[in-house]
Amino acid sequence: MPRSPLTEGPALDALRAEFPILGNRIYLNSCSLGALSRRAEGRLQGFLELWHTMGASAWYEHWLATCDELREAVEGLLGAKRGEVALSPSTSVALSSVAESVDYAKRPRVVISELDFPTLGYQFAVKPEIELVVLRSEDGVGIRPDQYAEVVDERTAFLATSHVFFTTGFRQDLKALARIARDAGALSLIDGYQGAGQVAIDVKDAGIDLYTTGPLKWLLGGPGLSYLYVREGLIESLRPRITSWFATQSPFEFDLEGFAFRDDARRFEMGTPALPTVHTALGGQEIIDEVGMPAIEARNRHLTRRLESGLLDAGFELRMADDPSERTAIVMVRHDDPAGAVQALAAEGIIVDHRPGYVRVSPHFYNTESEVDAFIAAL
Repeated sequence: MPRSPLTEGPALDALRAEFPILGNRIYLNSCSLGALSRRAEGRLQGFLELWHTMGASAWYEHWLATCDELREAVEGLLGAKRGEVALSPSTSVALSSVAESVDYAKRPRVVISELDFPTLGYQFAVKPEIELVVLRSEDGVGIRPDQYAEVVDERTAFLATSHVFFTTGFRQDLKALARIARDAGALSLIDGYQGAGQVAIDVKDAGIDLYTTGPLKWLLGGPGLSYLYVREGLIESLRPRITSWFATQSPFEFDLEGFAFRDDARRFEMGTPALPTVHTALGGQEIIDEVGMPAIEARNRHLTRRLESGLLDAGFELRMADDPSERTAIVMVRHDDPAGAVQALAAEGIIVDHRPGYVRVSPHFYNTESEVDAFIAAL
C-alpha cells in the first residue's frame, strides 16, 4: 500500500480492488457509509469462525484483546495517549455518557450551532436545566470562531459542535474552538463523525477535551460502534450517571455493591461492544493506517477540487465555504429534486445521497477522476 502521494495508476488500482462495490458501482457516498473492504470482510469471517469453534471462550482468549487492539488503533489515528479512547455503541450514547458526567448547577449553558447534526443538540435539549444556545450561520455554510467567543462564558459547561458540518462540508478550526472554551473554563466537545478518516486530526495539537467519531463513514468499518476520546487530565473528574459493567475496574468479579470507575476512558463504555463491527472496523482502520492520513487528505482534496470545478463549469450552484482550506470531501449541489436525482443516478450505477434542497456527493481516496467526471455528466 502507498503512503504518499496517492495518484492514479497501479497502486490505486490495487487499493480499489480491496473494495468490491467499486467494481460494479460509482460509489460517491462515503459520508453516509464507507465502502466495505475485503480486509474488513476477512476480519469478520475470522470472528465468525471463532464463534463457531470456541463460543464464549473466545472472549477471554481473543475478543477482549481485539477490543484493546481497536482502542489502540483509534488512539493512534487521533493522536491520543493510551487509555484516552473508549468504545461506545453509537455517538448518541457516547454523547449521553459525557452529558451525564457534569454538574450544570453553576454552568447551565451549552453552546452549539444550527449546522450541527441534530443528535448533538438533542442531548442537551431534553434536559430542562440546560440553557441551550444555538448559533446561526451568517452564510449558511459555517460558523466563525468569534461567534462562539461572543457567547461562551463563565456559565458555559460545553462548547459542543462538529469538526465537519454534515450538510456543508465546512471544516471548523478546532484549535480556535478549544482555546475559546478553555479561556472561559468550559469544555470543548467535538462531534467528529464527519471528520476523522477524511481529514487528519491530532487531538493533542488541537487542545480539545472530548472528541467522538466512529467507523461508519470515512473509517470504512460499518455501523454499530462509536469512539470517544477524553483528555487524560479530565477523565478522573467525570463520573457518568449512566454506566455499565464494562465501566467498572473489575467487571468479571460481578460485584453488584462494589462498583468503582475505571481510571481511563473505559469508564465511559456501555456494556458488551458490537463485536462484528469491532472486527470490520479493524479491517477498515488497517487500510487507513497503511495509506496514511496525509495521502488520504491530499487525495480527497484533489478529487473534491475536480468535482467542484466540474460542477461549477456545468452551471450548478454549490453550497461551500469561500475559503478552500475550510472545505472537505462533502460537496453539496443545489437541485430542484434531489431525491429524484439520487434515484435516477442510482439507476445508472452512481451512488450518492441527498439532503433538503441538495444532492450530497462525497468522494473518498479510493475514487477516481473518471468517476467524478461521470457523476458530473450524469447529473
